[in-house]
Amino acid sequence: MTHDAVIAGAGPVGLFLSIELATAGVKPLVLERLVEPDRTIKAAGVGAVAAEALERRGLARALDEERRAAMALMAPALKARFGPGPRRRPGGHFSGMFLIDQSLQRDPERHMRPVPQQALEKILTARATELGIEIRRGITVEGFERDDDGVTVQTSAGPLSAKYLVGCDGGRSRVRKLAGFEFPGTDPTITGYQAVVELDTPEKLATGWHRTPRGLVASGPMPGRVFTAEFNGPPPNRDAPITQAEVEAAIQRVSGTDVKILSMTMATRWTDNARQATTYRMGRVFLAGDAAHVHSPFGGQGLNLGLVDAANLGWKLAAAVKGREHLLDSYTAERHPVAARVLENTRAQVALMRPDPLTSALRTIVSDLMKLPEGNRYFGEMITGVGVRYDLGDDDPLVGTLAKDQLLTLTDGSEARLYTLMERGGGLFISPSEQSLPHNVHHARTKDGASMLVRPDGCIAWTDASSKSLDDALARWF
Repeated sequence: MTHDAVIAGAGPVGLFLSIELATAGVKPLVLERLVEPDRTIKAAGVGAVAAEALERRGLARALDEERRAAMALMAPALKARFGPGPRRRPGGHFSGMFLIDQSLQRDPERHMRPVPQQALEKILTARATELGIEIRRGITVEGFERDDDGVTVQTSAGPLSAKYLVGCDGGRSRVRKLAGFEFPGTDPTITGYQAVVELDTPEKLATGWHRTPRGLVASGPMPGRVFTAEFNGPPPNRDAPITQAEVEAAIQRVSGTDVKILSMTMATRWTDNARQATTYRMGRVFLAGDAAHVHSPFGGQGLNLGLVDAANLGWKLAAAVKGREHLLDSYTAERHPVAARVLENTRAQVALMRPDPLTSALRTIVSDLMKLPEGNRYFGEMITGVGVRYDLGDDDPLVGTLAKDQLLTLTDGSEARLYTLMERGGGLFISPSEQSLPHNVHHARTKDGASMLVRPDGCIAWTDASSKSLDDALARWF
């Protein structure tokens, strides 16, 4: 049996890619080396454009349920940090400066969702199960051979045949290493810990992020969550088991307190290692998520980046399985510059966190810029990803951006949301005019208003203000 695609990795990126493929009528096989899902503490939220990608596949309600549950847990810490009033809507942070005001953004409704990664993986696993996607756990990719027709994947459970192989297997991706992708970047300079703990005197750690003369310490907003960073080099052995004693010592060093850990539920080490594959495609082998790019966790951008990689690649890979392989070249062209910018801004955030007087002076100037309306929007769009625009060669500034959700009034007088109309996959043409369209483009006939063509990944491919013709856009993408 030849699978349409084998996906290495059943984390959020691999799962969402499998959902994108299945929604488009393609049958993927997902392989995961872990027997059980990883319960390590990871991302605390889903970025704006990633959440929108999930909502375009009908997952809005599930996300909202998990968001409400998380907000209930975080409410005490958020109230202590930002106060009870609605004076400002926190929109994230840059280098630990929580000055991004969501109400000042061009589209304030486009915001991150505080859904922990473990909760997101449950949502995605449930949807994958609904779609009949096969996930095989406890299996590792050990090698592969590729030719013009497909890929033979050698696994710990025997060989598999596939048309395409996608590495969604994390920052230490075996697929990336086996395929020989170049992975240049900058080496780590810091040692960080993130853990869920019970402290003997939690009041000694103030809620929020705090720079000290010895590094960075953060507490909350999820109960028991602590986060530290020290700027004296990377850990000597990142793979060594993490002990309660070493996390406690790091908290004490950075915070300058004698707080003690009574118990530790989970913990992870992290660094500011920042690297990116020079291309995301080598023939029939692809990379997505952390397999394609790694960086420090500042700003919570990694999960956002990987999920949108999956959204961008999924429909193109499905089209290639059906004979339209030319779309695949646009994956690296569109997504590589986005990740490159994230790597740069995370490097900048690390530089702005260093515990010295010169950095403190620079932080003062950056914080002043962030308080200006234009500066606030600049940093807000950078962190959320809503400012991304792919270069599609069109003069219209809307073309290449990711469409926000909106309420449409149809010709029969009914109303429908744009994202709801995209749940089945395929493209979407919004227009009051008649138009002959390919079979994989749905026509939303509106009462009035502008016309717009949206790709399956939410990217606006054409508008009636475009410098290109609609026929050209349809031929290019569908």
